[in-house]
Amino acid sequence: MDFPPRERRAGIASLRRVSFVVKRRSPIAPVAWLVAPALLLFVVFFVMPFAVMATLSLLSGNPVNNPNVVFTWKHYDRFIEDSAGIFHDALWSTLRIGLVTTIAALLVGYPLAHWMARIKSRVGHAALLMAVIAPMLTGIVVRTFAWMTLLQDKGVINVTLQSWGLIEKPLPLMYNEFGTVVALVHIYVPFMVLTLTGVIGRIDERLEQAARGLGASRFRAFLEVTLPLSLPGILAGSLLVFALSISAYVTPFLMGGTNVLTLPMLIYQQVSSSFNLGFAGALGVVLLGVSLVIIVAYNHVLARLSGEEALS
Repeated sequence: MDFPPRERRAGIASLRRVSFVVKRRSPIAPVAWLVAPALLLFVVFFVMPFAVMATLSLLSGNPVNNPNVVFTWKHYDRFIEDSAGIFHDALWSTLRIGLVTTIAALLVGYPLAHWMARIKSRVGHAALLMAVIAPMLTGIVVRTFAWMTLLQDKGVINVTLQSWGLIEKPLPLMYNEFGTVVALVHIYVPFMVLTLTGVIGRIDERLEQAARGLGASRFRAFLEVTLPLSLPGILAGSLLVFALSISAYVTPFLMGGTNVLTLPMLIYQQVSSSFNLGFAGALGVVLLGVSLVIIVAYNHVLARLSGEEALS
């Protein structure tokens, strides 16, 4: 049925108006509803606590108890001046433990992740996966106490070595940074392994086979092909382990005793003993700031290395 030209133009104009209204009243995209819970959790459990901590670090007192607080830099001045050197030593000790733990976890976790990613047997893969995940099913405190029974002066290792006549006095395996790093590596290696396994598993094995077909040995094929392609996994796993290591409290407290002082332990002391929330907040901001600088620099260096490998 044909309509007159005038009515036809009026109908087209009305359809355009309806479509415009529908577009303007379109509902929120489904992706937004999926992202909203994660965004809410991030804001509530990270942004808001950090904002409160940063605000307290800039106040002269606790606004809950003292309404006459003013903005001040005294907490940061106290950290910078640090005549006794306690705060600076705690910062360097924290970063040193985090760096050594990350390197050790990478050296231990990469071969295991490569093995898991390349194993053909489903049963073998499942067994390796369970071996990696099983320690994570036990609490950090329990695992730390297990290491204490192994490394202390009258622990399993020292008693065994003394009974064999290999040593005369106990080795200093605990209450130092060595014991702290050993326990942290055991706790955080699964995070490194699981991160690397997914990345290495997506690398096409035919690339390694092609390199060996062109005369490269297995080791050179790994260095020239697998290792550069797995740099994103190395970056992600290293950043994860480093962030967890520098923020650890229970393990350095139990394994290091009074001989190891890290910034998380110092922050706990300021809150629990001195109830100095402002200085504790300043220490937290300093730790976060230094960590972000190191992470950005590490990411930049690794990205440049990855780019150079890709160009070569």
